[in-house]
Amino acid sequence: MNTVITIGRQFGSAGREIGEMVAEYFGIKCYDKELLTRAAKESGFCEEMIQNHDERPTNSFLYNLVMDTYSFGYNASSFVDMPISHKVFLAQFDTIKKIASEGPCVIVGRCADYALAEKENVVNLFIYADEKVKVKRVMERYHLSETKAQDMIIKKDKQRQSYYNYYSSKKWGRADSYDLCINSSVLGEEGTVKLITQYVEDFEKKSK
Repeated sequence: MNTVITIGRQFGSAGREIGEMVAEYFGIKCYDKELLTRAAKESGFCEEMIQNHDERPTNSFLYNLVMDTYSFGYNASSFVDMPISHKVFLAQFDTIKKIASEGPCVIVGRCADYALAEKENVVNLFIYADEKVKVKRVMERYHLSETKAQDMIIKKDKQRQSYYNYYSSKKWGRADSYDLCINSSVLGEEGTVKLITQYVEDFEKKSK
């Protein structure tokens, strides 16, 4: 096993749980919130600050400037002047690359597919689900009414979409941004995991 699996997901699609089950199947680590903790430790940022900026976009600064800073290495003066959300993004970007270079793993969200665009051994997935399934799942998990659950899904997905579209050159949730998009309501969590593991195993055979 040598593959890094990245998972983009709609809120309420069970993308994180599916990621954890896939990681368990292959006996590898799954990074989600842990990624933030590690980014915080390694970059010296306060963890709370990183969580506040997690998967939230900013329009206070041009994306290109960040990418220029990123591609030419940190220029001390421009890094100092950079908004905190950009510093957090760069810290996560670095952490994702580092984690992926350490070996196979599953990384959920956080533009991981974009951060690892240069790597060959990566499979990029997007998990979505039918509206009613997502609403039911969110209602149960967060003990919310149907309306509140719907509002939460819209808000979270908007955040994820604008974060991804802002920092990445691709479009969140669009089929051509990923290798495989799966509706987890069709096969359920276990069936989706089975489909993904089969896909990754075949990808590994083909890569050899």
